[in-house]
Amino acid sequence: MSELTVASRYAKSFIDLAGEQKKVEVIKNDMDLFYRTLKANPELKAVLANPIVSHSKKIKILDEVFSKKVDELSIAFFKLMINKSRGEVLYATAQEYVNMYDVKNHIINANVVTATPLSVTNKQKLIADIEKATGGSVKLEARVDPSLIGGFVLTVGDRQVDTSIANDLKKIKKEFAQRVVSAN
Repeated sequence: MSELTVASRYAKSFIDLAGEQKKVEVIKNDMDLFYRTLKANPELKAVLANPIVSHSKKIKILDEVFSKKVDELSIAFFKLMINKSRGEVLYATAQEYVNMYDVKNHIINANVVTATPLSVTNKQKLIADIEKATGGSVKLEARVDPSLIGGFVLTVGDRQVDTSIANDLKKIKKEFAQRVVSAN
């Protein structure tokens, strides 16, 4: 079974349990913190996934890093996962929990890459346009990539809109190359 499938099942069970205890939002924040911490510290992620590291050592590390920052239900979940030798899927499970939370609450994740930083006004307009088109609230992550030259690349779910000048130049180059080949 794939890691994502296993992680989805654990995340679904955990979000159901959090719902029973009226802690869905609190646990979502915990899983978000856990995910961001492991993403920023690949060594910690590697230790949790390493079958050679003892369960007690992993639990001690998780206690030291997270016990004062997350709810006791999250700590209990981490310990359960470690004791079931599922430390390698904790990272993906945290990510899946946040994804499931977003789906339940109609939160759309969108990414925009621009050649220069977006102004606050432009960012708000873009968020409003996406919310109008999707009917959900939007979490927008903005990045800058000067190689785009101008325009933007917007990704919402599995859809992408590319209005970058770099993409236009690539299309023109391809068309030109095809015309040169067909003219010969």
